[in-house]
Amino acid sequence: MATILYSYRRCPYAMRARMALKYSGIPVQIREISLRDKPASMLRISPKGTVPVLCAGDLVLEQSLDIMRWALEQSDPDGWLSIDPQLAQEWILKNDGPFKKLLDQYKYPNRYPELMPAVVLESAIALMLQPMEDSLRTHGYLIGSKLSWVDIAIFPFIRQFSMVNPQQFEGLPFPSLKRWLAERINSALFQSVMEKHPTWVE
Repeated sequence: MATILYSYRRCPYAMRARMALKYSGIPVQIREISLRDKPASMLRISPKGTVPVLCAGDLVLEQSLDIMRWALEQSDPDGWLSIDPQLAQEWILKNDGPFKKLLDQYKYPNRYPELMPAVVLESAIALMLQPMEDSLRTHGYLIGSKLSWVDIAIFPFIRQFSMVNPQQFEGLPFPSLKRWLAERINSALFQSVMEKHPTWVE
């Protein structure tokens, strides 16, 4: 039975799941969903109604990090999992928690009229962008001297952040972060998982 991934092309959570699956060489049927008309087959196995959702036989995974971990446990040719798990957890908790909240505030200022955009940017820099710059300048990647699953898991959110105000992002004094981001964006892996698929219709 084919492995199915319900996905939405621009969702950062779905992006990191697709990248891990592609890297691991796992054949997957991508079912691109419409957020306004979610397929009944997805809602039956995952009533929460968010992507990504992976279905492999009787296995259903509803969280992007679980999908990444499952894929890498099948095949990890470049050792993406071979990093300090505690450091990995620290980065992921920071990204998926407070930084994601700041990203939403930065991207949708009209939803947060009580917040000053400049203050939101300063908070994002202090929490995430400056620590990333420091690590990338020292090591080349977020954890150590080679690419890991943590780089892949965090990259889509930094990409999204950079796209809110590209001119403002380009003006930030973070050359190592910009290099790292450009390398991920221009990678064959990312380009391959961003191919457009027609919306899945049942």
